[in-house]
Amino acid sequence: MASTAGPEIERLIGLLAKLPGLGQRSARRATLALLKRREQLLDPLADALAEASRRVKTCSVCGALDTQEPCAICSDVSRDSTLICVVEEVGALWAMERASAFRGKYHVLGGLLSALDGVGPEALRVGPLVQRASDDGVREVILALPATVDGQTTAHYLADRLAGANVSVTMLARGVPVGGELDWLDDGTIAQAMRARRPA
Repeated sequence: MASTAGPEIERLIGLLAKLPGLGQRSARRATLALLKRREQLLDPLADALAEASRRVKTCSVCGALDTQEPCAICSDVSRDSTLICVVEEVGALWAMERASAFRGKYHVLGGLLSALDGVGPEALRVGPLVQRASDDGVREVILALPATVDGQTTAHYLADRLAGANVSVTMLARGVPVGGELDWLDDGTIAQAMRARRPA
């Protein structure tokens, strides 16, 4: 069926459809909402996107996104520089910060090892991590990677690479989430929780 929208609208729909979680249908609804509310939504969004494109950069130290170089976390002298938390992507770093459970520094890998997708160590920020972990003063590297096959493969690879860095390499605990009902959890989560049990 031929489209009744002009090329500018189709281009906007096409770009929005490339965002995670948005397909063609959702992108069309979002485009319509933006165009109906130009002054309240579309114009401010366009300005914010242009500003972000101009000012946001990747931190050369940890790989996070910020408007300053190095980023605010790397520049914060109140944070514990003896601890480095390794995350897959910036979104995981933001999640850790929302939880306010970690006051050290971060290292964003930029992905996970994946034989199926052809992602090898050279595609990730592994070298800079080993370099940072080898610096004087770093005592622990925490691998906060997903509990997936690729996440576990990456964690084992990093543990091997960090073996000569004279640092403690730890992983996030896995198991039953707070408020989790056992009969709703998958078998792997329950098995991992049993293996990671601790004194009451």
